[in-house]
Amino acid sequence: MIRLSGCAWSRPPESQGGLPILSDVKRGILGGTFDPPHIAHLIAGETAYRQLALDVVSFIPAGAPWQKFESSVSSAEHRWEMTRLSVEPIPYFTADDSEIRRDGPTFTIDTVESFAGDDLVLILGADAALGIRSWHRWRDLLEQVELAVAPRPGVGRHEVEHAVPKTIEWLDMAPLDMSATDVRERARKGLSIRFYVRERVWQYVQEQNVYG
Repeated sequence: MIRLSGCAWSRPPESQGGLPILSDVKRGILGGTFDPPHIAHLIAGETAYRQLALDVVSFIPAGAPWQKFESSVSSAEHRWEMTRLSVEPIPYFTADDSEIRRDGPTFTIDTVESFAGDDLVLILGADAALGIRSWHRWRDLLEQVELAVAPRPGVGRHEVEHAVPKTIEWLDMAPLDMSATDVRERARKGLSIRFYVRERVWQYVQEQNVYG
């Protein structure tokens, strides 16, 4: 069985007695660099869980995010630990390290295909949805997932719906003007990021001097 906890989950065996095990798990997938994972990520996951009657939301930090490959990204170790600490107390949130462990650039389609048998909902922000046609094998991706999109300031719904050739489930949450880039910059300037992230993440960032 899938262990719904804040630690990396264990995938169930794929067969028993030669027959495939069918899954009835409705899983939200919320991926990203998570540098750091912040409150807006958690609110999107919570909203999707409630609104779409999900069984679990998997938070998946990217290993080598190909669209940010040349940018400065914190180590996979730090991003994994911050993700784990963000979701650990919440029984229906789980941290998944499959992309961290995968060699080479990280593509969402590969992650989606690794969850064969689950009913999948891809959770992303409106700004990310706007550029989904630039994603690796985006047509295959859209065939395999439902889309749950969180509103973002400055990104219109009509604009996103025009760009994405698929029905979108808009998450019923306030557009939050928060990004990991902004949170990192605050930390690097010596400003407090407490309450931008979970308490244990804030403590970890301080203890490990993640952002210098």
